[in-house]
Amino acid sequence: MAQHEQIFNILSKGRFIASNSLDSEIKNIYDDLEDNFDTYYDYFLKIGFILERGDGYFYFSRKEAKADSQRKLESLLKWLDYVEFLKTFQHSFSPGFIFSSADIIQQIKSDVELKEKAENLFKDKNAAETVEKVVKELEDMGFAEISDEYLKTYKVTNAFNYIDELLECININQEEENETT
Repeated sequence: MAQHEQIFNILSKGRFIASNSLDSEIKNIYDDLEDNFDTYYDYFLKIGFILERGDGYFYFSRKEAKADSQRKLESLLKWLDYVEFLKTFQHSFSPGFIFSSADIIQQIKSDVELKEKAENLFKDKNAAETVEKVVKELEDMGFAEISDEYLKTYKVTNAFNYIDELLECININQEEENETT
């Protein structure tokens, strides 16, 4: 449990630790979490954080007040728009996918649907600014990492599964609701 401080510093900021990270330190932390999950789980639970495990990633959750739930819902809606935008760019946008901001911007110029989604994300930003903001948020959350500084390419991490799984739950619930009405 030598890495509890590093783990806390990453996860307490709302980030994820992914198994396919390009950062060797993150990979080592992931492996340590995988090997010592129960010990870390108990440790963080004592300080009010719940260590959660997903398909190739770890994150913190907490029991929160209703006001915090509203904030989370708003954040989820934002990510729903982001993912819809990214999947319109490339249907196979998922862990392991390599992309560049320039590729997205270029496609916005030739794809009317993608252009419309970009304009709806941030009304006051042009295509380049929108893509820059979305990519920065992907990086900040740990959903993507820079894979080549020179080419400015990014790799989608396994943490992106978190958003995909949440959205799949929403879609399944909506389908079940539609079937019962």
